[in-house]
Amino acid sequence: MAKRCGLTLTAFLVLGLFFSCCFSETNHPQTNKKSAHLDSFGSSAVFPLHGNVYPLGYYSVSLSIGNPGKRFDLDIDTGSDLTWVQCDAPCTGCTKPREHLYKPKNNLVQCEDPLCAAFHSPASFPCNNPSDQCDYEVEYADQGSSLGVLVKDYFPLKFTNGSQLGPRLAFGCGYDQKHSGLSMPSTTGVLGLGTGKASIVSQLSRLGLTRNVVGHCLSSQGGFLFFGNDLVPSSGVMWTPMSRNVNHYSSGPAELVFNGKPTGVKALNFVFDSGSSYTYFNSKAYEALVKLVRNDLKGKPLKDATEDKSLPICWKGSKPFKSVHDAQNYFKPLALSFTNVKNVQLHISPEAYLIVSQYGNVCLGILNGSEVGLESTNIIGDITLLDKILIYDNENQRIGWAPANCNRLPKSEYCGGVSQRYVANLEEFCPAFASDDQ
Repeated sequence: MAKRCGLTLTAFLVLGLFFSCCFSETNHPQTNKKSAHLDSFGSSAVFPLHGNVYPLGYYSVSLSIGNPGKRFDLDIDTGSDLTWVQCDAPCTGCTKPREHLYKPKNNLVQCEDPLCAAFHSPASFPCNNPSDQCDYEVEYADQGSSLGVLVKDYFPLKFTNGSQLGPRLAFGCGYDQKHSGLSMPSTTGVLGLGTGKASIVSQLSRLGLTRNVVGHCLSSQGGFLFFGNDLVPSSGVMWTPMSRNVNHYSSGPAELVFNGKPTGVKALNFVFDSGSSYTYFNSKAYEALVKLVRNDLKGKPLKDATEDKSLPICWKGSKPFKSVHDAQNYFKPLALSFTNVKNVQLHISPEAYLIVSQYGNVCLGILNGSEVGLESTNIIGDITLLDKILIYDNENQRIGWAPANCNRLPKSEYCGGVSQRYVANLEEFCPAFASDDQ
């Protein structure tokens, strides 16, 4: 079972490494162009998501890259900036046949490009030759990694204001991948949605195509992803400031609340990470939570299922559970109460911290981050983000959330107005409509 943690531990560029393909910067005509100018910061792009917390362990989006466009399924990851795809260069550690890999076409990002510098401090890896290719290496908290070269290519997109454009964006062409765990990912790369200048949403914002806002809504069947602020609810959103001088979507500090009562476990700073399947607490907070849950379960008809290795802590009932709904009444709700803003809590129902394993046992989906090398870092992963719309507002430096039905778009006009035809694969949200092919 996947126990992913997409948080980037290190992300750096190694300039001038040998690469088997020869690249030169070229220009191609813009694709899917309906309008030469979008309304200033007035548009969003919306995409359906596929995946689940268990048993798959990740959420992915299908994006078209190139001219003509070729589709790639990418893990969505708010814990990192770099977008990369498996590269036909040739490739070590690639999990797809060559016809499903990205083929570079003389579209190198050079060392002198500002996007190359965006991945590292100016003092590190100095540029010996401005025309050198810009190589990268990115490592993740789960020990996975990708080594490759930065390229630029077209991303054909439909926008909710009716425009269709193919902006030219920078991303990684990964020719050496290392994977963690026993199972190989079925996706071809990662969509980096982090706070940095090199993330896709930052690039779109600098081009004037969207606001520098990214959001997602995860469900047990999939959900949706959006760039821009069109889908941000006008009310009902809880907002907390982003922590400054941090390279992740980090909030804080927060206190753990159990069944509506403060626990005294305070000063917890959290990273919101869609690249992590589960939520991770530091060892002190984790041990306190486990003690609270175990004490509350005393006298209830649940027993430790030590034979179930799906997650570190599982319980079995008198008969196998079919879903979390069957087991939720045995558990109390949690919350994170953010102490730097008034009356702001992230409510965590039992469905948002439990899974039912393949053996019919109910397992705790909050793990000890100290045991997987996260040290004191706390991560809010996919399991806790279920059935909530999450908004990462880089312009106003804040993170917001609200309850939502993530199997449908939050604004009804996208399922009935003219703008519905510009949302990718909209029929997945609004079955009465069929979208145009992108």
